[in-house]
Amino acid sequence: MKKHIGFIGLGKMGAGMAANLLAGGFELSVYNRSADKAVSLLEQGAEWSASPAQAVKPDGIAVTMLANDQAVDEVVCGEKGLLKALGNGGIHLSMSTLSPETSRRLAALHRAHGAEYLAAPVFGRPDAAAARKLWICLSGEAGARTRVKPLLEMMGQGIFEFGDDPGAANVVKLAGNFMIAAAIESMSEAAVLAEKSGIAPEALFGMLGQTIFACPIYQNYGRLIGSGNYQAGFKLALGYKDMQLTRNEAGRVQVPLPLLDLLHRRLLSGMAKGRGEMDWGALALGAREDAGL
Repeated sequence: MKKHIGFIGLGKMGAGMAANLLAGGFELSVYNRSADKAVSLLEQGAEWSASPAQAVKPDGIAVTMLANDQAVDEVVCGEKGLLKALGNGGIHLSMSTLSPETSRRLAALHRAHGAEYLAAPVFGRPDAAAARKLWICLSGEAGARTRVKPLLEMMGQGIFEFGDDPGAANVVKLAGNFMIAAAIESMSEAAVLAEKSGIAPEALFGMLGQTIFACPIYQNYGRLIGSGNYQAGFKLALGYKDMQLTRNEAGRVQVPLPLLDLLHRRLLSGMAKGRGEMDWGALALGAREDAGL
């Protein structure tokens, strides 16, 4: 019989990931701060839990997919947190984008209670989560990594391991998000150059996305920037949070990232202009404003 899973965090990403675990035959208990987001999963056979602690069984596996470090801390250490309920032999699989230092601190805390903490942040938007097309980074204790493989295989198309350091997978995730943000900014500036020269951005990205930039990031964000439809898939506010975490890690290891400084200013400007709930492709609006469009 497959192990019981407690899944905590049913936002745009978590809901699809949890549904795939159910489809894979896992026994699933779910918790979300807003209970209405669990309705579809309950109809598919999941059990509702009134708290993170209730979602977890001793020696089981808890999966969290939450917005930020503070939310994960509350779910782990809060009055009805999962840590004590998980107990000896349990595993907390944290799939959120967090600070590497937070993951290292939480790993030590879990180990003091006889459990293991793994970092497993993902690359992919909500449609990829629903379609089992996520790319998953994984780090933490080796034995625990082996135990969670069957779960991860039901949620993603590829798993990449980065050793025993529980913060390592988070470093990879932040580095990747930094590269995505840099690509969005460069595409935004290129789109403005094309538009002011009489060339439709859709035509520009239609050509480049099929040739020298034929990869998902340039294709997907090229379409988004070309259409000007910034309905949130990945919120600009979350992108801003991730660049803040990247700056913190860069400072800790003393790595200058001049391009990150530009991206941070662009995202901060977007936040100040009330764009936090828009897709972070709305970085393009800043480039348009700079160019008088």
